[in-house]
Amino acid sequence: MAKRRKLTAPSAEELHAIEEGFAAKPSGLSVAGPSGMMPPIAQVAAEAAALTPTPTMTAEMRAEAAKDKRDAERLRRAEAEGLVLVEIATDDIVADELTRDRLVMDAEAMGELKASIALSGLRLPIEVFEIADPGDGPAYGLLSGYRRLAAIRALESETGAAGYQTIRAILRQPQSVAGAYLAMVEENEIRASLTPYERGRVAVLAVQQGAYDTVEAAVNGLFHAASKAKRSKIRSFALVHEELGDMLVFPEQLSERAGLRLANALRGGLAGEIREALSSGQGTEAEAEWALMEPLVEKAEADTQPGKKGGRPRKATSPKADGPGIYRLDNGITIRRESDSKGYYIRLEGTPVNMDMVEAVMFEVKRLLEPR
Repeated sequence: MAKRRKLTAPSAEELHAIEEGFAAKPSGLSVAGPSGMMPPIAQVAAEAAALTPTPTMTAEMRAEAAKDKRDAERLRRAEAEGLVLVEIATDDIVADELTRDRLVMDAEAMGELKASIALSGLRLPIEVFEIADPGDGPAYGLLSGYRRLAAIRALESETGAAGYQTIRAILRQPQSVAGAYLAMVEENEIRASLTPYERGRVAVLAVQQGAYDTVEAAVNGLFHAASKAKRSKIRSFALVHEELGDMLVFPEQLSERAGLRLANALRGGLAGEIREALSSGQGTEAEAEWALMEPLVEKAEADTQPGKKGGRPRKATSPKADGPGIYRLDNGITIRRESDSKGYYIRLEGTPVNMDMVEAVMFEVKRLLEPR
């Protein structure tokens, strides 16, 4: 049996030495236990930490840290400016989040695009934006690249290849709905020109979705790079869409001249008769649809021809001579004939005068002066 050691209390001198030893320890490293004494393991750790030298930042380390910070800032800035490509699942993109400006896609051109992607991959990324409140649905809306996204989806459906389940995209942050529409229109104007009707239609849609207050503002904003004459034509096709968009089956096949003639008939108050003609259901192809409208278009043109027979002229448009070369109409418009060193010109004055009216007058003058 082991012998028991007899414990004796320390003397006053020994207690004083112990207290001085505790006082010499660093106060910040003291980890006292329930009894007020530092546990041995904590004491060892504290002493080791106190003896370990703290590393100092060298000039090279500071330079590396500064470079990392600059790189992080550049990456965040590039992401905000849409300069970083991301891989997005095609199922996570809503192609029609914005009402598209393009109505139809040429089947042959789509086949060529699919073949190019299958051979060489997608050379140009699409552009998307984050949907504000997607809920449980897709997180991104398509901004540009409608045909490219459609081609990738078609290839995935046809081949089942996993590589077509995602698409390279640039994440844009359009500042407004107007900015999103402008980006979409500019992309199509540059890469694949829209038809005249599609241009007018997208201006109307931009107004309906709150991007602009008026069609005039939408045309000027979306097609700011176009000439005044071109914007005037776009407004004419916008009128065609506003009045007949729900009735026309082949609007994208309207030529520029046909669309301007049709807009002129609509301004002449024949919208109701044209809609009635279209409601017959006989316009089963583009030529047949135009044939239904053309007699009414010609009727509107005949009403504006000088020297028209078969009835008294309407009071609202009968000109009143007010001196040589001046006519004042009952609707507040004044027509003046003037001249300079280059020849004669006609000036239209009055509140009702706008670009569409001037374009219509120019079209009629052109039609009257052209050789038959």
